[in-house]
Amino acid sequence: MDSSAAAIAVTSAVAGVAAVANWWSRVDDRRRVELISKPVATIAIGVLALLVADDSVPTGALVAAVAGFVLCLAGDVALLPVVDRFVVGLVSFLAGHLAFVVMFAILGLDRWWLGLVALAGAGAVAAFVGRPILAGARAKDPGLLRPVQAYLTIISSMAVVGWATGVPAAIVGSALFVLSDSILGWRQFVAEHRWMPVAIMVTYHGALLGLALTLAG
Repeated sequence: MDSSAAAIAVTSAVAGVAAVANWWSRVDDRRRVELISKPVATIAIGVLALLVADDSVPTGALVAAVAGFVLCLAGDVALLPVVDRFVVGLVSFLAGHLAFVVMFAILGLDRWWLGLVALAGAGAVAAFVGRPILAGARAKDPGLLRPVQAYLTIISSMAVVGWATGVPAAIVGSALFVLSDSILGWRQFVAEHRWMPVAIMVTYHGALLGLALTLAG
């Protein structure tokens, strides 16, 4: 095994252990485990993205990917219970999605018709999931309405552009991000269920992995 393959194997193992530990922490609300496992998983998947990146990937796409993962990490930290800065986390992830939009655009939007499929899907999600979330945000704090509305618009745009690349990993990753944040938004503003904390993180880590593997070519 050469050094590159070994680095990928080690990083994948770290990401996997951290992700599973984080899922476990969400089952029993083990905040100390979450405090470590959540950022470690994001960092490891971000490093993995660089390790698996194909030599043909443009530098601009790599820079955008790094920015996206760093912003996701900032959002992770902001949403930790010990920090509890929801708006900061929302803005961090919003900026992260914009970075991934740039990454997708640089990689090339060769399957525009898939983008149209994603646009139709985003419209359905907005109608059946987005509206109750916005109504809940308005009821909880009217000041949250615009930020949440902007966030839903940007993440939907990220999914549309991701699908337009035609890259399977980008399609899966962006779709899982929408699913994860839909569950998060529903839990935050509409109704909470016991399965949601784990589901949010499982789909989130799947989304990050999909975005990372997008660079593999």
